[in-house]
Order: sequence, then structure tokens, then C-alpha cells
Amino acid sequence: MRLAHKRKVQAKLQKRIKASVAKVSEAKASVAPKTAKPVAEKVVAEKPVAAKPAVEKTVAPTKKVDVALTPKQQQVLDIVVSNADGINPKGIGLAAGQEEAKAGSWATGALKKLLEENLVTKEQIAGNKVIYKAV
Repeated sequence: MRLAHKRKVQAKLQKRIKASVAKVSEAKASVAPKTAKPVAEKVVAEKPVAAKPAVEKTVAPTKKVDVALTPKQQQVLDIVVSNADGINPKGIGLAAGQEEAKAGSWATGALKKLLEENLVTKEQIAGNKVIYKAV
């Protein structure tokens, strides 16, 4: 009974947030300048055209991330997204304000979850060095 109660309490205490991955290309596209002046259009008499069957174009839906992340995982994801060229776990920990001695190990737990959810990719470089990039 006591163990089950403890599990329920722990489950209630874990706070989850939705992952928000902002792609740089989408952000740049939404900031396009809208300074074009409207041009006066001529009204032209249109000829009736035979109705053609409409062909539906299938567009792949944008990938919406709907994953529950802890605040720490969200913080790590934001740091990885802000470094487009890639960043190592120690760099992530230092950017989050951790001590230099434990910065790498602080970030690895969150990075494992982000790898499972395919929000970041892991790239092996020379020897045992690893960098993480946003998908």
C-alpha cells in the first residue's frame, strides 16, 4: 500500500510540457516583407470554360511534435536547436549554467529521451567525441 501511494504521488509531481520545436526556415518564411502595393486590375469578360475535374494535390502535413517533455528536456532541446552546427553534452550543460565538472553528465539523461523521440540526432566525430544536432 505504501509503495503504491508513493508511485501515485511521484506521478502527480512530474510536470510535463509539450515540446516546441521551431524550425529556422519556417520562422524566416513567416517574416517575409509585405510591402507590395496593390495594383489596379482590369475587368475582363471571361469566356465560360468547360468544367474540368479538380485534381487534389496531396501535401505532406508539417511534422507537429506532440511529446511530453520535462522542463529539463525542453531546456536541453532549446539549447540544441539554438546551435545549428551541433553541440556536445558538456557545452549543453555549460549553456544551462551547470558546473564544468558535471555539465556533461547533467545533459546526457535528457539527450537520451530526445534521441528516442527523434527530436535530435547524434553524430560521432573523431574518436569518442559526439555532437548533437536538431532534426
